[in-house]
Amino acid sequence: MIAVTQIVDRAIVSKYGQIESQRGIKKGMLVLLGISKKDTEQEVDKLVKKLLSLRIFPDENEKINLNIHSISGEILLISQFTLLGNLKGNNRPDFGQAAGKELATKLYERFADKLTEAGIKINKGFFGEHMEIQVDLNGPITIILDSEKI
Repeated sequence: MIAVTQIVDRAIVSKYGQIESQRGIKKGMLVLLGISKKDTEQEVDKLVKKLLSLRIFPDENEKINLNIHSISGEILLISQFTLLGNLKGNNRPDFGQAAGKELATKLYERFADKLTEAGIKINKGFFGEHMEIQVDLNGPITIILDSEKI
């Protein structure tokens, strides 16, 4: 499981070409979540725990020192199977390691539920849909969390 995390001042997602479907967050994180065939609920729990503990927000001295709870931040969670694309020997990504719809949906929803249970206000993207994402990055600060490496 891979989560690309970016600090944002604002992030909005909508179904492609359907502005009326817009949903978003204010200050917090945009999390792009890639789920692989081999991922389980244990990877979800481990990644959520790490995500909530990340001290990547600046404090009053502009030192990167605060976590999402410390700033009362929000999270926009977007399913992103393309994070599992393998380019070894190819120019066109091979997405063979990405989880199928059933497993990916189950683990994506668990991820969202765990964030909500932790007291984080979240909004979700549109699973399996072509989306438009508008982001005001802050920093920019981008952290890549890989469940195999944390």
